[in-house]
Amino acid sequence: MEFRHLGRSGLMVSEISYGNWITHGSQVEEDAARACVHAALDEGVTTFDTADVYAGTRAEEVLGRALEGVRRESLEIFTKVYWPTGTGPNDRGLSRKHIMESVNGSLRRLRTDYVDLYQAHRFDVETPLEETLRAFDDLVRQGKVLYVGVSEWTADQIARALKIADEMGFDRLVSSQPQYSMLWRVIEAEVVPLCEKEGLSQIVWSPIAQGVLTGKYLPGQPAPAGSRATDPTGSGFIGRMLDDELLRRVQELKPIAADLGLTMAQLAVAWVLRNPNVSSAIVGATRPEQVRDNVKASGVRLDDETMRRIDEVLGDVVERDPAKTVSPATRP
Repeated sequence: MEFRHLGRSGLMVSEISYGNWITHGSQVEEDAARACVHAALDEGVTTFDTADVYAGTRAEEVLGRALEGVRRESLEIFTKVYWPTGTGPNDRGLSRKHIMESVNGSLRRLRTDYVDLYQAHRFDVETPLEETLRAFDDLVRQGKVLYVGVSEWTADQIARALKIADEMGFDRLVSSQPQYSMLWRVIEAEVVPLCEKEGLSQIVWSPIAQGVLTGKYLPGQPAPAGSRATDPTGSGFIGRMLDDELLRRVQELKPIAADLGLTMAQLAVAWVLRNPNVSSAIVGATRPEQVRDNVKASGVRLDDETMRRIDEVLGDVVERDPAKTVSPATRP
């Protein structure tokens, strides 16, 4: 496993992070989830990403139990706040009240005194940005949070946050967590250039495009039983990629992976890691062997010719529009 700095900070993270968005607490049983976490640890993964909303807070609980007994200082544990975790009007968003209550719940479920990175899971249009950033800064000063970041924010929203932090003396954001893959490149036009300039880096989710880039989804055929496309919690995200033309193009990537001695998943993860602004690629798994396969992408360096071949194959099925990065117009 290789390691990279998180933004301009001194924190090092593993190039491959283990995430439990859809799997833990919902798609797989706890014994399987624990086996996946232990496989990640065995392969040198030190960075683990979750969120309070995943599986209705159960994902944090599962991860906390799975990591119990592991030396805390050897881990980087990331979580997030924004989406509803209760039925009340203040059980959501980025108000000071919700942030302070949510971090305490996350720490309890994760069985830790602090998280290494606390992330705003979307942009909250109903809370002054100064309020959110002051609450984050207070958590850093209290020692409950070491670094702060955002997820799925636009370049403009990130720039506004950095300006306020600089003016008010708050801890600066160090990271952005966007969706990013060879099929979904919406951050490249605006978010990445801003972050490179301002010292943030990307922790990317869905580098394998919800499994589409493994090549297991075939054009004109139903999704495999037990796949993410058949799971109610994940099918809404993957559905937009189950287009026959896109799936046909993905099948044409197989010779490229074979020429490099890589699996399709390894090729996909190595592709996002080639971007120097990416610190870590988050992978999820329902079986330990998936973890062991994905982590082999760490240290793989794709050359310019390989990148050209990939672009030539995918052509216009790649999504590049930065306007695709959106947060809810009102609190969910």
